[in-house]
Amino acid sequence: MTVYLSPTCGCCSAWVEHARTAGYDLTVIESDQEELMRQKSERGVDDALAGCHTVEVDGYTIEGHVPMEDIARLLSDRPDAIGLAVPGMPSGSAGMDMDGRVDPFDVILFSAIGERSVFASYS
Repeated sequence: MTVYLSPTCGCCSAWVEHARTAGYDLTVIESDQEELMRQKSERGVDDALAGCHTVEVDGYTIEGHVPMEDIARLLSDRPDAIGLAVPGMPSGSAGMDMDGRVDPFDVILFSAIGERSVFASYS
């Protein structure tokens, strides 16, 4: 798993810890904003899907604070898609732990032809 993140973003670092705890082997690449935007663009992540960090794992893109169980399901099911995204930074998502507060959010499965569907919902 390769993670592109800002070196000053605490929630990105918290997401990395979730991934390590889940057993993923990570390469973390600290990137400036220009590089982060380039990574997102090259992987088909548009502004509506953008989160604060971008990940490449086994041919898929993971954008933002996607929970580990959804990544595991993606890698197991292997759908025809670019990857998963959690747009923005919702409280209670992986790395956005807020003392038990969980704002509702969806994990979006997105494809190269612009299709999007809800992969998982949290409330």
